[in-house]
Amino acid sequence: MGILRQLAEYLYLKKKDPNEPRTQWMKYMHGMNRISLIMFLIAVLIIIFRLVILPLFR
Repeated sequence: MGILRQLAEYLYLKKKDPNEPRTQWMKYMHGMNRISLIMFLIAVLIIIFRLVILPLFR
């Protein structure tokens, strides 16, 4: 499975493959990956806001 396809599935941009086997541990792992990816994107947005947007108002 490609990295971009997996990211699209984590961010609910693409539907999951129905033929792929699902186990409880895979659900936990995908949930943790989804949370960490969303936290990373939020942190990047905060950094961009602090470095680009805030200096424009000073």
